[in-house]
Amino acid sequence: EVQLVESGGGLVQPGGSLRLSCAASGVSFRDYAVLWFRQAPGKDRETISCIVGDDGFTMHAESVKDRFTISRDDAANMAYLQMNSLIPEDTAVYYCAAHTGCPPRVHGRFTYVEPSFWGKGTLVTVSS
Repeated sequence: EVQLVESGGGLVQPGGSLRLSCAASGVSFRDYAVLWFRQAPGKDRETISCIVGDDGFTMHAESVKDRFTISRDDAANMAYLQMNSLIPEDTAVYYCAAHTGCPPRVHGRFTYVEPSFWGKGTLVTVSS
């Protein structure tokens, strides 16, 4: 059984940082692309980051580029999302996912994909 479990969400002030973690079982992150996507209330799901390949090639959506960093620990089968300079618009439930590859980006936004596996999410609230 494949399980992805996110952790690290919470309440943070604007300008602050959080680090999200994703623990995988039943699937090896080395064999898949790892995605982070988010969904805010009343908004469409947005894929924001992807890491893939033996060399850990990373891609980020324009909305989080230079603020968020995705990484992966193959030995621990973990993935992470370091989020800096958080703004209220980053408030959302954040999900970790594994997919066959990184989705293409068009004009700085990832195209929609239905991931092969994803977790239940962790809530991030950016507010003063």
